[in-house]
Amino acid sequence: MPSRLTKIGCILLLGLASSPALADAVVVVSAQSPVSNLTRSELTDIYLGRTNRFPGGQPAMPVDQHENSPAYVTFYRNYLGQTPAQIKMHWSRLIFTGRGQPPRSLADHQTMADFVAGQATAIGYVDDAYVDERLRVVTID
Repeated sequence: MPSRLTKIGCILLLGLASSPALADAVVVVSAQSPVSNLTRSELTDIYLGRTNRFPGGQPAMPVDQHENSPAYVTFYRNYLGQTPAQIKMHWSRLIFTGRGQPPRSLADHQTMADFVAGQATAIGYVDDAYVDERLRVVTID
């Protein structure tokens, strides 16, 4: 028989899973970009500042949503397997040593969608409800 704590934990997890604020983020580029798929490793390298190019050699400009947004947490946890604290520590080290700057931070899904749509080199993430003909969803292998 499940303990009371187990039941509470399940209820909390179900509540979080159904929350619209924590919907799955999809990785997007402009419809003008030739990029259509990336490996998880390539995406990680772009978002952690290890490279500033897509695999085909085109420039890559990653953009983030605000650090405290549910989309930011979801993206880094689901795609890069890291927590916001781990990401903050990573960028703190790079900034301190002068080896990099974190991706530009944008306010919300709509701002991200508009920015990425207008920049052929940009890559970002939005809730799939914000994907329109101006954006291409990138398949992550």
